[in-house]
Amino acid sequence: MSEQLALLPEYLTAHLQLTLVALLLSAATALPLGIAATRSRWLEPVALGVAGVIQTVPGLALLALMVPLLAAADLQSIGFLPAICGLTLYGVFPILRNTVTGISGVSPVYKEAARGVGMTPRQQLVRVELPLAMPVIVAGLRTATVWLVGITTLSTPVGATSLGNYIFSGLQIRNYTAVVVGCVAAGGLALILDGLVRAVEDGLVRRRRRQVAAALGIAVLLYGYAGATLAARWSDPERPVVVGSKTFTEQYVLSAVIANLIERETGRRTTLVQSLGSTVAFDALTADEIDIYVDYSGTVWVNHMESGNELPDRAVVTDRVRRFLRDRHGVTLAAMLGFENTYALSVRGADFDRLGLRTISDLAPVAGQFVFGGDYEFFARPEWPSIRDAYGLAFRERRTMDPSLMYQAVATGEVDVISGFGTDGRIDAFGLRVLQDDRRVVPPYDAIVLAGARLARTAPDVVAALARLDGAIDSDRMRAMNFEVDVRGADPAAVAARFVDALVPR
Repeated sequence: MSEQLALLPEYLTAHLQLTLVALLLSAATALPLGIAATRSRWLEPVALGVAGVIQTVPGLALLALMVPLLAAADLQSIGFLPAICGLTLYGVFPILRNTVTGISGVSPVYKEAARGVGMTPRQQLVRVELPLAMPVIVAGLRTATVWLVGITTLSTPVGATSLGNYIFSGLQIRNYTAVVVGCVAAGGLALILDGLVRAVEDGLVRRRRRQVAAALGIAVLLYGYAGATLAARWSDPERPVVVGSKTFTEQYVLSAVIANLIERETGRRTTLVQSLGSTVAFDALTADEIDIYVDYSGTVWVNHMESGNELPDRAVVTDRVRRFLRDRHGVTLAAMLGFENTYALSVRGADFDRLGLRTISDLAPVAGQFVFGGDYEFFARPEWPSIRDAYGLAFRERRTMDPSLMYQAVATGEVDVISGFGTDGRIDAFGLRVLQDDRRVVPPYDAIVLAGARLARTAPDVVAALARLDGAIDSDRMRAMNFEVDVRGADPAAVAARFVDALVPR
């Protein structure tokens, strides 16, 4: 618990920054648009329709869409900016809808009286319609506030630190203490911010000016804190080395290994940007928004190179990947860690023995009896149709699930086959057996440390330090470290520190 609470100030501050900035931008967009919609009746269905459609897009998908859109515009594609863009769009609808509803609901009697005393349309809006509609408008602001606190937890996969860091990493490594801390902190923040807006709403309805002033004063202090901490972060003259990671245990361990090694060998500060998607991480590296992360040769081969159906041996794949990264993107392959983490179709040991399953070819005749579970990416990756077509696999059912749940699902019989990972310690822990890819359909997945062009140019000492990792981790060692985290509940940073202590004695 103490380790999780030590992270709370950083995560909570970042979450508050994102929520408050997005809320301010949402209100600044929705209020004028709502007022305009009540003056131009053709605009009302258009504005509410567009905002409503945006609202139906799942929050995580909306945030993820910001990454390629901003990258295409040559803007910051991970981190604060894409998170703010997505969150702002998500917060517009409730404020817009309540603004339109509140102003439209003002009795015609009051409007007629305003015109009767000679008020201009602007005076009528400011002195009559907005004051009468304000409780409804503030209620919409209250809804947007709570929504945004919740949706902000989904900013982690696009590289923005938030309380979602607790939740995403906690789910992956089955650290439910981290998940609880993240949920409780997000819930507490939502209650506090909702309470402030509720105090404003209640003060307006009851005409309690001191209550409204006090609530607004606290809001100003929160905005001041968020602005000051953002300014301090952005004005930092020395950028730390940014180490990225994807969304599974091995990546959390390896990113911590890299950060620990860099700080120890070079004295430079590091920061971790965790739980990134594969494509997001690669694009962030090539755009110099992160400096280092661990990828896999097969991932680069399949996702980013025009490799076709050709599948050379491991050495050729590695060489071509190295040259592709260097020539096309200026990325340095700084180290080959020494192990391969390929997709590993796995079954329960009982089925392995009962059906005589040794290879994926053996699985094909009985696949119709089985339910197949895969992680979020697997069924969208080229490997799946390649495996399916090469072996003629036709499963009874296919399920997509969080990687952290796949192993438990196959062990308890909810699925029968999973697309596991070769170095995952849970394969042995859950008594699973890996089926051999006898037709060599899946490309090699050697773990490789990639360094961005900016880092190689400005910090050659960091690249030299990364060379210490070349060949330093074999499959057994990686599987053991993953086992420590996934099964024994160890902290990834602690596991990484022990490894670096052994590699580079103090």
